[in-house]
Amino acid sequence: MKVAKLLPLGFVLLVPLLMGWGQTSSSVPSRNTNKNADSCYVRRVKSLPGSHDFDAEFIEVIASDPSPRNRNVVWGLTADLSNKIPAEERALYISKSTDGGETWTQVARIDSKYFDARIDEGLRNGLSVAPGGAEFVITTQKGAFQVFPRVNASDAMVRYIAGPRVPHERPWISITKKEGDPVRAAAAKMTADGRKLIVGYGYFDMSPQIVSYHKGRGGAWVRDGPLPEIPTDLDILSMQWDKPGKARPDSLYVGTGDQAYRLDLHTMKWTLVRGVEPDSAIHAINTAGGLHLAACWGIYEPVSADVVARVTHAEFVYHRDEDETGPNIRAYGIEVDPSRPSHQVVTALTGVYTSVDGGQNWRRLNDLPEGEYRTAYFNPDGTVIVSGMPGTFLANPFSSGCGPHLRTRN
Repeated sequence: MKVAKLLPLGFVLLVPLLMGWGQTSSSVPSRNTNKNADSCYVRRVKSLPGSHDFDAEFIEVIASDPSPRNRNVVWGLTADLSNKIPAEERALYISKSTDGGETWTQVARIDSKYFDARIDEGLRNGLSVAPGGAEFVITTQKGAFQVFPRVNASDAMVRYIAGPRVPHERPWISITKKEGDPVRAAAAKMTADGRKLIVGYGYFDMSPQIVSYHKGRGGAWVRDGPLPEIPTDLDILSMQWDKPGKARPDSLYVGTGDQAYRLDLHTMKWTLVRGVEPDSAIHAINTAGGLHLAACWGIYEPVSADVVARVTHAEFVYHRDEDETGPNIRAYGIEVDPSRPSHQVVTALTGVYTSVDGGQNWRRLNDLPEGEYRTAYFNPDGTVIVSGMPGTFLANPFSSGCGPHLRTRN
């Protein structure tokens, strides 16, 4: 890959720096309090709760508050599973930020008895938020739980949400659970008014099953029953409403270990999303401005409600100091700016990538430490929270200050 083309003496050289446009080093700069829209920065967040060991600063799920009055509020779920602390002291945390991810306040601590750190915990937990953060729904290997915050975060009330159990007939694969144990809960989605809930269950301990709930007397979730059987036997990885901000969405999109599907909530019929390549694990779904999928190995952009197209001509730079590029990335998340859908962020095994043209062209955010990134979130001002194994960071990759630098050759 050529960084700059040699021009006659005295000409201005256009040099997109190897370290990323508008960025000058591979180290993370110290905290920059200038939040001007033209300011370009990447900085680490260090205010998340926990021991700060074993990826405790990695936000597994980032969720906005569904209430329009709380558009600046963002919630995060972290897992502190360090083996340096006793097993009984390990915990999941729900935290709140009101300043775009600059600082986080712990609002609930979920005790280790509600999850099982031995089985894939800390990577695939779910979080759904009721308006104003009055309550939360989390998913773990031990099922789905309703969480009510209290003044003291450690006193949060946790209530089990009735779900399927491991059947008498053993699964085809050996698992650590026994008959009657709760089946693992995966993705969970609450409607914007906090009155309806859908939870996806199953991960080796049972075939995938999607269960709907409604809010009953006393605030408990009452099971309506299973939705129509999804046409796959692979685990559920992601879910999203077609209209996330509405109390009554028309459809639910579901991503599984092989394909993506849409459930029409009026006819209760499943439709296979066309355009997804075989054996594509759909890690994340975003429906801002159309259907966007983050998958293994690639990303998909919208064509219509039930059709997507894989981005095959884009060249993702896989590593900061290497020239290796290609369209095949293991994407874990795809975020779209609701106020400007042409701006997108992808979190992946090889880093974080941004696009300003609706996903047609991508560039790597090189000022982040090398590592695997899982989640991202657009703040109302266009800045971005990104999080993964190296930690959680704030970035302003779409500012005018992040354009290519001009350098004069003497």
